[in-house]
Amino acid sequence: MFNKILVANRGEIACRVFRTAKRMGLRTVAVYSDADARSPHVLMADEAVRLGPAPAAESYLKPELILLAARETGADCIHPGYGFLSERESFARACTEAGIAFVGPPPNAIAAMGDKIEAKKLARAAGVNVVPGFLGEIDDTEHAVRIAGDIGYPVMMKASAGGGGKGMRLAWSEADVREGFEATKREGLASFGDDRVFIEKFIESPRHIEIQLLGDQHGTVLYLGERECSIQRRHQKVVEEAPSPFVTPEMRRAMGEQAVALAKAVGYYSAGTVELIVSGADTTGKGFYFLEMNTRLQVEHPVTEAITGLDLVEQMIRVAAGERLAFGQDDVALNGWAIENRVYAEDPYRGFLPSTGRLVRYAPPEAESHQSPSRLREGLGVGTPVASPADGLSSPPPTPPASGRGEGYVRVDDGVREGGEVSIFYDPMIAKLVTWAPTREAAADLQVAALDAFEIEGVGNNIDFLSALMQHPRFRAGELTTGFIAEEYPDGFAGAPAAPGLVRTLAAV
Repeated sequence: MFNKILVANRGEIACRVFRTAKRMGLRTVAVYSDADARSPHVLMADEAVRLGPAPAAESYLKPELILLAARETGADCIHPGYGFLSERESFARACTEAGIAFVGPPPNAIAAMGDKIEAKKLARAAGVNVVPGFLGEIDDTEHAVRIAGDIGYPVMMKASAGGGGKGMRLAWSEADVREGFEATKREGLASFGDDRVFIEKFIESPRHIEIQLLGDQHGTVLYLGERECSIQRRHQKVVEEAPSPFVTPEMRRAMGEQAVALAKAVGYYSAGTVELIVSGADTTGKGFYFLEMNTRLQVEHPVTEAITGLDLVEQMIRVAAGERLAFGQDDVALNGWAIENRVYAEDPYRGFLPSTGRLVRYAPPEAESHQSPSRLREGLGVGTPVASPADGLSSPPPTPPASGRGEGYVRVDDGVREGGEVSIFYDPMIAKLVTWAPTREAAADLQVAALDAFEIEGVGNNIDFLSALMQHPRFRAGELTTGFIAEEYPDGFAGAPAAPGLVRTLAAV
């Protein structure tokens, strides 16, 4: 096992990794930019190294500075978190060449899945369902028009190296292709340095469902169930849950087995996620198609931890150290329901305008755990409740524990504190609010109560919007698509109507 871990990231994910590392007995190293000099992740680590100025391009995105910090502090492994350098093949390779373990997949797997066109070809060869489309080189707009016509409208045009909702355009007709093809190329070149575009069939009533994978360096790859991430705004996830209210056990097995086949085809190990687009109109259970593979830890990994009882960060560290997975596919059981809401510094009443500034007041709801401790201990199976020795906290196990907290729990993953600043330089996410309960309805009820108790002042935030989503009849019914927000709030968010009883009570007061 390693002695010292450096986290090449900031904010809540750095804090998240440090909690597990400390519980495992590892010493920790933080890196920071000038904007983050007093951030919680810096204070939490045993050591901290300044990288440079606030812009990420001059600090967190400089591999040579990260590696220098690792050498100076004696760190023998680096966890990249998500974003920044987490899916950069050259960084993973540089870590290996420097004799420092990269807590993630091998460089060749990152490269194979990093190019969307090549990834789809690999997926098809591995027997994974792929959306009908054209994956070759597209010469020009006329060629694009012919391809779209052959596939059949509607189609989606996507930048090959795209991500995060950038470089994507939906075309319902030939006119849309003529108008959007060159624009998609330009956006791909500007954002990713790659102007290649592919075209595929647009799946109507689409649901975004992803399979969490975990593999070791000895050939074992397991799937840990699915997450539903259909509620998105401009292709950015807002709400995630596990399991999905749409997926049947048979469908879960089929998706999981195909995801495992793809991972094995590229020699994958560590944690990773295969993203799928699923037709909500398909009742056969076969209408799911490969979108892409994220070769890193996902933002929404806590919901999988909540229903499996696994600490994915611990598993990543153990895999990087060469250990075998201590359990098999049959040991993975999904228990209860978990929902995650991303609390952002943005104003939903003003078109979700980003908000920056000082957190004059920051008081998250009382959380019973900041992370799910691993349930894998000698003599214990997956899903067995084990308290975390690091801080005396334990996230509720999937089965009701003796402590009586079987009715649910709240988890808050954050990397901010009262008096801190939400900077213009980084992602505006303030915290991830996670609830677990035996049923989906109970987990949603816990979200509403926790959001009501969440206090933020000084910056705009989306707490009201998230609460409205949790109480929306369509969400409660599980009738989700990736167009949920656009369909239910076409004119933007203006607040949820108060119940008549509440209005009467307030009037009386």
